[in-house]
Amino acid sequence: MADVTTGVTDALSRLMVESRWADISADVRHEGKRSLLNWLGCALGGCREEAIDRGIAAIAEFAGPKQATLVGRSERMDVPNAAFFNAMSANTLDFDDTHLRTVIHPSAPVAAAVFAFAEHRLATGAELLHAFILGVEAECRIGNAVSPGHYTSGWHITGTCGVFGAATAIGRLLKLNRQQMAWAIGHAATQSAGLVASLGNMAKSINIGIAAKNGLIAALLAAKDFTASDQGIEHRFGFANVLGKDPDFSAITDRLGETWEVMQNAYKPYPCGVVLHPVLDACLALHREHRITGADIASVDVRVNPLAILRADRPDPQGGLDAKVSLQHGVAVCFERGAAGVPEFTDACVHEPVIAALRTLVRVSADDSVNVESAQVRLATKDGRKLEQRIAHALGSTEQPMSDAQLEAKFLDLAAFGAPGVDAKALIARMQRFEHEADAAEVVRRSAAG
Repeated sequence: MADVTTGVTDALSRLMVESRWADISADVRHEGKRSLLNWLGCALGGCREEAIDRGIAAIAEFAGPKQATLVGRSERMDVPNAAFFNAMSANTLDFDDTHLRTVIHPSAPVAAAVFAFAEHRLATGAELLHAFILGVEAECRIGNAVSPGHYTSGWHITGTCGVFGAATAIGRLLKLNRQQMAWAIGHAATQSAGLVASLGNMAKSINIGIAAKNGLIAALLAAKDFTASDQGIEHRFGFANVLGKDPDFSAITDRLGETWEVMQNAYKPYPCGVVLHPVLDACLALHREHRITGADIASVDVRVNPLAILRADRPDPQGGLDAKVSLQHGVAVCFERGAAGVPEFTDACVHEPVIAALRTLVRVSADDSVNVESAQVRLATKDGRKLEQRIAHALGSTEQPMSDAQLEAKFLDLAAFGAPGVDAKALIARMQRFEHEADAAEVVRRSAAG
């Protein structure tokens, strides 16, 4: 076991370099494939969003050779920019996966990087899946070490930690040695960025795209022996001490290579901030069980974890992106529409007068005793009824996970929404046997629009 104050980067580098495919159990491999399927579905669903169109319009004329696929689209770009846009596409709908302990969305920065790279340098399905699992391990363990203070201080943790996932996964595909892997982590550390101020606007997904792109570049630099700090994580002026508060380095090193953070991954049934999900579950249950609609409501009181207030107390969202992190909007659509899908988090829905009026009836309060995946909703109706719904664990959490069938249904819906010309069922079939693919990149090639 490495010294937890001086050997953290080296311990992580050693796992990234020395891990064997045979060490990855069947259940971990399966969860890795579920994460990749969810990532690809989210990228297909988001590939035509306005943020992606605008981003491509800004960058295309400056991009390099057409090396890699843009998921769901006909354009191709150089590998770093393909990683950038495919990570953005997977995140823009706020439908991507969540590591609940840290609130990192693990797959987008790592998967986008490794698939783009695999179009340039051949990797088998097993090699890419292994690299992906290792990258998720790195970013989430580093996130564990600086949570919760890192995120609550205003760092957008998927961006700041996602860069480590991309760097180590690409480093694995490049077959970096232990020294080079430490340098890749050092390069990632110095490029770590992303602010919570970006949530609710297009820049939020830039954080994820930059993590994928910068992580890839970090590994490419290390492969050419471009040096960096050997202690990019634990140095006095390294990532954890500069961007964290009282970091817990044991969260990186304890049982490293024995337990796997991908097994703590959760998948979203709703395209919005994960802190909204238990509230949506509660409101939809009240709507179904009592046939409550917006016209019946006098007031709604929502009690949630303080993080939910910090991230999503937005009574007057200005558009669909803003609504994705608005507790008040989420409550309103559940009762008025009986749904919380992609159409409920659009600009048009936000500006509907009846939805706007309902948002004014919602009061939110923080309770330290309520977990992030939990919520309590109390409802008063105009005819005098008092109703209550508590959610201990939101749908999609590790305690109440989405099944394979539910994830596949989500994939089909997202593909139909964002890339209807793609053969979504064939992509699901390929992902089910992904570790047997001779060319891992064939999956993303087949995701391109004709």
